[in-house]
Amino acid sequence: MSAPLQGKTLFISGASRGIGLAIALRAARDGANVALIAKTAEPHPKLPGTVYTAAEEIEAAGGQALPIVGDIRDEEQVEAAVAQAVERFGGIDVCVNNASAINLSGTEDLPVKRYDLMQSINSRGTFVVSRACIPHLRKAENPHILTLSPPISLDPKWLRGHIAYTVSKYGMSLLALGFAEEFREDGIASNALWPRTLIATAAVQNLLGGDEAMKRSRRPELYADAAYAVITRPSRECTGNTFLCEDVLREEGVTDFDRYAYVPGSEPMVDLYVDHV
Repeated sequence: MSAPLQGKTLFISGASRGIGLAIALRAARDGANVALIAKTAEPHPKLPGTVYTAAEEIEAAGGQALPIVGDIRDEEQVEAAVAQAVERFGGIDVCVNNASAINLSGTEDLPVKRYDLMQSINSRGTFVVSRACIPHLRKAENPHILTLSPPISLDPKWLRGHIAYTVSKYGMSLLALGFAEEFREDGIASNALWPRTLIATAAVQNLLGGDEAMKRSRRPELYADAAYAVITRPSRECTGNTFLCEDVLREEGVTDFDRYAYVPGSEPMVDLYVDHV
């Protein structure tokens, strides 16, 4: 069987659980190296996993893991983490910007410190992590930056309810598109990727509808399979896109999406920034 990520190195932010971990595990099945930076060193009372348990899962899946406790808001911590990854694995082939903070409060209900948190983790964090990886991506054979953020729509319905979160996620997507143009001649691909439907994560359970929303979600493996498809495509031919996961998977020949359902047979719920499933 083909294993295009065999021996390749991924640097992933926020991969101690959920979608980031699912992407790491999919790469690990190829025999990839995964450096993961996350803040969770000790078990969280409401969230599963730590950076260390994630590393154990990655290695059990067939990959090599380098768990790094760090905060992507801190430039020096990120630079040190990237240096550790390069020292351990010899380079970086793929940068995955997964770490993200969410708060869907309206303007008057959102404390400014929460606004700052989302901007600093989401858009600023994407910039800091990508910037640190780019010198090493230049040396890679098929380098990719993958940012988990939505297509950009100026439809007022996405602007009125939670503008602070929207600004932070659209900022990530603008960076993804900007990197694609800035580093096109270097052969570094940069794309954004977002699901058409809710993905069953702690954010959905705790913030976006609880058990009912979880029942109508799809598993993180959908996101992981789509991410894998993107980052294994030729970097000079696949860049500057804001992909939707299901569209990528359809291009790969997937027709049965019920296999990704959190509850088989359920009607999936459309995600933010997407008009229909």
